[in-house]
Amino acid sequence: MRTVRKACGFHELKCKEMSRVCQITGKKPLVGNNVSHSKRHTKRRFYVNLFKKKFYLPEEGRWVTLMVSAAGLRTINKNGIEKALQEAKEKGYYK
Repeated sequence: MRTVRKACGFHELKCKEMSRVCQITGKKPLVGNNVSHSKRHTKRRFYVNLFKKKFYLPEEGRWVTLMVSAAGLRTINKNGIEKALQEAKEKGYYK
């Protein structure tokens, strides 16, 4: 997480911005180029298709909110939430 300062009138506000990383697959934004018709290259970012979703863990009896990519949702549907969270913890994507 990074802290962003925003000027609002006379005061500066500190806002915490969530990083754009999938908590299941670990996908991050990629860097590439915008290429215009004249072939001029300028830097751009390719962001991950993220969703903020709530999942219920029946064994623990609680809800968990995750930032999950579309591929992460498919992984959860295929393997189940418990197994997906366990693998994400082992790889260090989810704490």
